[in-house]
Amino acid sequence: MLTDCIIPCAEHFLQLMLNKMRSVRCLGRLALLVFIALQCDCRDTEFNYVTCGSLVKLLNTRHNVRLHSHDVKYGSGSGQQSVTGVESSDDANSYWRIRGKPNAPCERGAPIKCGQAIRITHMNTGRNLHTHHFVSPLSSNQEVSAFGENGEGDDLDVWTVQCSGTYWERDEAVRFKHKGTEVFLSVTGEQYNHPIRGQREVHGMPHANHHNYWKTMEGVFIKTSAELGHHDEL
Repeated sequence: MLTDCIIPCAEHFLQLMLNKMRSVRCLGRLALLVFIALQCDCRDTEFNYVTCGSLVKLLNTRHNVRLHSHDVKYGSGSGQQSVTGVESSDDANSYWRIRGKPNAPCERGAPIKCGQAIRITHMNTGRNLHTHHFVSPLSSNQEVSAFGENGEGDDLDVWTVQCSGTYWERDEAVRFKHKGTEVFLSVTGEQYNHPIRGQREVHGMPHANHHNYWKTMEGVFIKTSAELGHHDEL
């Protein structure tokens, strides 16, 4: 059942927008949310794919935490914005937007293909999911950060979706393999202390295993461009 699409477009999504209105600096993000809401497919349809432009929460299926970020920098390594895993299902800092890679945008509402290169952009800060050859602080795997400004970073923001069929399905557990360094987005359970106590480390691992499966949960899934009557790109 695709109730995760229905809920954010009603009570949960309205509450999210109201929370954003409490901060003037978030008005730009609020405008984006309102725009996306007007295009959201809030019906329990047979269209079961994750699409370009969708705003989603990603759950690590092994450790039951959602991919998360916030304006907290790493105290070591790159010093960039940290990326973690959180158990809470209702934290607005766990929303990520699915986009095309730099200089090769995807059509808004187009299903994401298995093997397609994408960017995963943090909604509240506008920074992209990123990794590079820095050591992660807890597990000594590869550090994963959020990088860039207003959705624009560099080539190390690109990940490929690894799934079993033709398209990335909403209820399918998939892997994200980094295009530049070939690691997999992973969680192995290490927990941070202050100032983000209890949050899990997210890092890159060189091998595919049960620690690097992710599934879409709560989200706003964009309609196809054919239904909208235009062809925006992201």
